[in-house]
Amino acid sequence: VQLQASGGGLVQAGGSLRLSCAASGSTFSIIDIDWYRQAPGKQRELVAAVTTGGVTNYADSVKGRFTISRDNAKNTVYLQMNSLKSEDTAVYYCHADTDWNDFWGQGTLVTVSS
Repeated sequence: VQLQASGGGLVQAGGSLRLSCAASGSTFSIIDIDWYRQAPGKQRELVAAVTTGGVTNYADSVKGRFTISRDNAKNTVYLQMNSLKSEDTAVYYCHADTDWNDFWGQGTLVTVSS
């Protein structure tokens, strides 16, 4: 499984961005796809996750502001980020779980200016 993340950039506080994670390869084996982020000097943390059945889960810090969704026809997962705060600044990574391994995409940098 290969994951290609895109959509990061610079945005002002209160603004929005949409990240995309396109999966290729053995996509039929994917159980769920997650978005993680890692801010400078901090550990990588789970932001949001979505299963193949569409069940979603969010970190408390992003509930009500971020929405994860998936387009199975395009093998793509999106992370819509609204009301961005400076503390959302981080490198965002997409991650996929299968029943035999897990995979990471390259990161995409999100910078929120205050």
